Amino acid sequence: MKIIKQCLVLLVSLIFATSCNTKNKPMATIKIPVAKKNPKELTKHNDVRIDDYYWLNDREDKEVIAYLEEENAYYNTLTAHTKDFQTTLFEEMKGRIKEDDASVPYKQNGYWYTTRYEIGKEYPIFARHKGEEKAAEEIMFNCNELAKGHDYFNLGGISISSDNNLAAFGVDTISRREYTIKIKNLTTEEVYEDVIENTTGSSVWAADNKTLFYTKKDPVTLRSDKIYKHKLGTAATEDVLVYEEKDETFSSFIYKTKSKKYIVIGSSSTLTTEYRFLETSNPDGEFKIFSKRKRGLEYSIAHYGNEFFVLTNKDKAFNFKLMKCDENATEADHWKEFIPHREGVLLEDIDIFKAYYVLSERENGLNNLKIVRWDTYAAYYLPFENETYTAYVGANPDFDTNILRYGYNSLTNPSAVIDFNMDDKSKEIKKEQEVLGGTFDKNNYKSERIWATARDGVKIPMSVVYHKDTKLDGSSPLLQYAYGSYGYTIDPYFSTVRLSLLDRGFIYVIAHIRGGEYLGRKWYENGKLLQKKNTFTDFIDCSTHLIEQKYTSKDHLYASGGSAGGLLMGTILNLAPELYNGVVASVPFVDVVTTMLDESIPLTTGEYDEWGNPNVKDYYDYMKSYSPYDNVVAQAYPTILVTTGLHDSQVQYWEPAKWVAKLRDLKTDSNLLFLDTNMEAGHGGASGRFEALKEVAKEYAFLLDLEGKIKI
Repeated sequence: MKIIKQCLVLLVSLIFATSCNTKNKPMATIKIPVAKKNPKELTKHNDVRIDDYYWLNDREDKEVIAYLEEENAYYNTLTAHTKDFQTTLFEEMKGRIKEDDASVPYKQNGYWYTTRYEIGKEYPIFARHKGEEKAAEEIMFNCNELAKGHDYFNLGGISISSDNNLAAFGVDTISRREYTIKIKNLTTEEVYEDVIENTTGSSVWAADNKTLFYTKKDPVTLRSDKIYKHKLGTAATEDVLVYEEKDETFSSFIYKTKSKKYIVIGSSSTLTTEYRFLETSNPDGEFKIFSKRKRGLEYSIAHYGNEFFVLTNKDKAFNFKLMKCDENATEADHWKEFIPHREGVLLEDIDIFKAYYVLSERENGLNNLKIVRWDTYAAYYLPFENETYTAYVGANPDFDTNILRYGYNSLTNPSAVIDFNMDDKSKEIKKEQEVLGGTFDKNNYKSERIWATARDGVKIPMSVVYHKDTKLDGSSPLLQYAYGSYGYTIDPYFSTVRLSLLDRGFIYVIAHIRGGEYLGRKWYENGKLLQKKNTFTDFIDCSTHLIEQKYTSKDHLYASGGSAGGLLMGTILNLAPELYNGVVASVPFVDVVTTMLDESIPLTTGEYDEWGNPNVKDYYDYMKSYSPYDNVVAQAYPTILVTTGLHDSQVQYWEPAKWVAKLRDLKTDSNLLFLDTNMEAGHGGASGRFEALKEVAKEYAFLLDLEGKIKI
């Protein structure tokens, strides 16, 4: 079936929508949701904005809930003809996944740890084996049992004491990323009465096996701002505050160095970092500052021997360099250059082993892993030949080993976990992702990297994948995806879920636009703050290139993005709606000005270095000029699906709700517009591994319906 039109009928002062299938048989008749207007003046810098839908920001208001439920009913009714197909897609995607799957065990402190799933179960089982991989299994947490009675469940932040007997862990049952930390005795299986609420879920044990450090969140803004010390067997009310981050643009966190010698407190904003450290053997001591924060100075630290290695942008090293210092003289004045800055190579990370260190680099958008011996400094790169691949260092908690575990996949190759012997350069594929169903053959798919020219002359890379039988003559449907913020790079990765589009003739494109870090740090810097519009115009220019090169056409081009990528979707819809036949905006950040002016909203103040502080007029004016909600106008928009979660802590549900309400009021077309709100979930959607596929099935059914490709 294919959505051809939406007939508008005015009857008894009510507006109705009739969606028709290809045989012109009416599928559904339902009232189009219309949110009431309750104008609110918002004034800043003598500029007045009128927000008709500000009232939607109260999730406790029954009228708000009623409106969201009305939108859900509208969406469910007008997509009812796709429900069976959604089930088909869900079963198809689920059928490619090995249900009784398990991660490759990794070794830590004498135990092999693994995560596995059982057939028909939604949640993981965390287990370990003592001494060797084939030893008897010890189940630490069966999340299928723990999740009973909860609509949402997530267990994370497992931290094992150095004597291997205790596990601290965090649980979130709301989906607002607020975790309650508990402690379990892995020998007796007793869960102690220690309960620590409103945390990030992460924690670190001191060497005494009874002192636990953790990060607490502000209950309103959800900013992680305090580090506490907890003594086993005591009430959380007795916990000692060891550090408070008072700068509202910073967040704090805590971890243990791989050497196990130090516990480290980190404070970070978008542009600045600062660390404090304390020996794990001295939990009641005072944390010592590593190097005082300096605006624009970013650094991270790794410990080896009697030295710290510092990955930093010091001295205008925009692509970062590696420095080192003695562990007793750690201020920036004592840092000495170890690996110099390279203008064309982004230095992303360092992993330290007893005999080697491994550098994660990015050059011309491609991942490189460089292995170097400490004693001779002899170095070599792992060979990768594709242009649409992702390679990364995996879990390597064991310090005294010559084995590097890394991951590799590409747009056409399933994920592989590989153990590489750094001495003799041999490798063992420990696991390659199985694609079940009996129909997958990687030789049936093609991938390539192409470049579009942006309006300012800059070349924008795109990673492309499609089935070998898909025509490249402009007639094929194409889904263009991007994120484009925070320097976060979307590498070309393999997806079994994506096969459901590729096998039905879709081309899939990842646009590596500015705002990410695909082509280095400057690629990020040129897509943020007062250059943020490059992110949006890059995406549009990529779309134009794909049409001009006949990968697709305007009638078959679709766009998708989530969170900050949802902001991207909202902006391109205002700037170039005529280019797209349909758009999916997931948990979209679309009310930029209002949100960034509200310091009570979670995470707002920490975003100033990304978007700008609207209390400064230049930033206010600039973000207002692109904010999707503020720039909705009376024009034709394509068919749009917007998704959100009522309990989202990252992008509050009212942003997409307000945006959809305003679009409904102003758009001049008769194309369908949907708002689908998950009334139980937050930013990450459903918590079960298969339940999440149902949300993907909704989005794919939306796209395939527009292409007339629904077949049960």
